[in-house]
Amino acid sequence: MPVADLARDDVVTADAEASVDELASTLKERNVGSVVVTRDDEPVGIVTDRDLTVRVLAAGIDPTDTTAADVMTEDPCTIDRRAGFYRATELMSEHGVRRLPVHDEDGDLVGILTADDLTELLADEMDGVAEIIRAQRPPY
Repeated sequence: MPVADLARDDVVTADAEASVDELASTLKERNVGSVVVTRDDEPVGIVTDRDLTVRVLAAGIDPTDTTAADVMTEDPCTIDRRAGFYRATELMSEHGVRRLPVHDEDGDLVGILTADDLTELLADEMDGVAEIIRAQRPPY
């Protein structure tokens, strides 16, 4: 199954100049755990709720004077929309990430795939397997 079939296309994005205050408000308002930082529609960074906690709050940095560029993970691990979901799990594991911005052939951001999305897919598949097992097992 291609990543394009699983990825969410309503990616929350911001410019590198956005303040950390703005990012935190956006995370809360949109009920998401990350913001993809873009330049000309290409993902150049990602800021997660954990980044804000560890790199700003725990470090005692003033969030009003700090921008996305200051705290983002640059050059985030991304995946092509034509790749399969198994490749997505490999990338997440190899890079220790829970979110993969999805890009098209031109490198433009077209979606985001999260570990939660993959977990939900696997749970749905396991439900299907369980139904087959229930239908085929003998009565006790």
